[in-house]
Amino acid sequence: MDVHVTLTGRGDLGGQIYRQIKAAVLDGRLIPGRRLPPSRELARRLAVSRNTVTGAYDRLVAEGLAESRVGAGIFVRATVARQRHHPADATSAAVVHPQPLWADIRVPAPGFFTDTPPYDLRPGIPDVRLFPYEAWRRLTSQAFRRSSIGTGMPIDPAGLPALRAAIARHIGVSRAVQVTADEIIITQGIQQALDLVGRVLLRPGDRVVIENPCYPLVRELFRSLGADVVGVDVDSEGLRVDLLPDRTRIVCVTPSHQFPLGVPMSSRRRRALLDWASSRDVVVIEDDYDTEFRYGGRPLETLHSIDTAGRVIYVGTFSKVMLPVLRIGFVAAPAPLFAALRAAKYVTDWHSPQPAQVALLGFIEEGMLAKHIRRMRREYQARHERIVELLSTRFADLLTVIPSAVGLHVSAWTQPGVDAAAVAARARTDGVGIFPISRYRMSDGPDGLIVGYGAIATTDVDHALDLLRTALERNRQPRSETGTATCSGDFTVGCGRAGN
Repeated sequence: MDVHVTLTGRGDLGGQIYRQIKAAVLDGRLIPGRRLPPSRELARRLAVSRNTVTGAYDRLVAEGLAESRVGAGIFVRATVARQRHHPADATSAAVVHPQPLWADIRVPAPGFFTDTPPYDLRPGIPDVRLFPYEAWRRLTSQAFRRSSIGTGMPIDPAGLPALRAAIARHIGVSRAVQVTADEIIITQGIQQALDLVGRVLLRPGDRVVIENPCYPLVRELFRSLGADVVGVDVDSEGLRVDLLPDRTRIVCVTPSHQFPLGVPMSSRRRRALLDWASSRDVVVIEDDYDTEFRYGGRPLETLHSIDTAGRVIYVGTFSKVMLPVLRIGFVAAPAPLFAALRAAKYVTDWHSPQPAQVALLGFIEEGMLAKHIRRMRREYQARHERIVELLSTRFADLLTVIPSAVGLHVSAWTQPGVDAAAVAARARTDGVGIFPISRYRMSDGPDGLIVGYGAIATTDVDHALDLLRTALERNRQPRSETGTATCSGDFTVGCGRAGN
């Protein structure tokens, strides 16, 4: 790796080289054992004599910052004491400041997803232990072959046509969403899909309606785009259409498995939402969250499939059915929006990584995606059934289960007077990671617990819930004994819905 050295003027050139390399050694940019550029090469790059460079190197060696190895060159010594670099009064003298809203956005603590609790009941985290890594490794290796990479140059911002066609077929069969490849854009997860839609449709101050409670990053994303974000309550039939405010530009919903309550939007409510949107020129974003994992009941029609006015934008992700770290999602938009969304993808990201797209295409075409979904559905169903059984029996005096037969979590209301955040904090001390519903609210309302089962082994479910019950029972003690604990710490600072 080349060492960056710049020379100014014609005086003391050797001293300038010496001081700049010394600074790089002391602040750690040049690590111990790193070989310095050959004197002849550095002299040529800087257009100085070789003696000027060797003189600088000799000073470094004399001061113990470097050492000469016969026949090998000059190297940074391993025993050099490091001096941390501090820009002059960086905090006090800073003149560049971000917009205030960025200070309010809670970014997950370092290690939030990697430093997992022993019993992980956090929502929205799939079981990555059961992913077919060897098959994915083979597909990824094939994706880097010369025949797959092609020219190695950037591709269409919308993504590989073959993958877009495969996704269109996949959601056409699994969700009855009738779209073509020309209506699909590959994104870096759902979050980027929402970002592209917002960029194309919103002006500063436009109103966006989201569900309350809701996935926090949806709220923060639209706020970052300058939108006026309004939360509308959810009941047993889904979003309360009768509470939707006027002068709304976008409504963003999870109708098949509302996050985090888990209730599906009823057919009656779905049609009411589309009628309302059509009469007010409102766009509806449908996040078809968690629908791959259904354990009972009849699947309801997607909003997209019953939309006759072309107002529904359908977004999806492969994060839950595969691996969150892959960051592969998509947006299926009405034809009039495709060109604008493609342009928005181009100016913000150019395109999603081609090798991952090629590998996903193979994963779908070889039938491995469908096979993996079937396997994980069986595994998750066993956990879902066991958790619902335990919550409905052993926790009947403490929790009221919210009916749900879809996804990777089930939610339950706590009894009045129970501090769900304090329960979660107590459970955490016993090694159980769990979130309260209040974590996702934009305003006050009933509280409860969200019990995720994607990341916990089936054999650990019973013990994890025993520990949770202990935390709940402790919380029923007088307030003077329980204090006013809140849900905090590394395992409760984050988004809760991993890798969308």
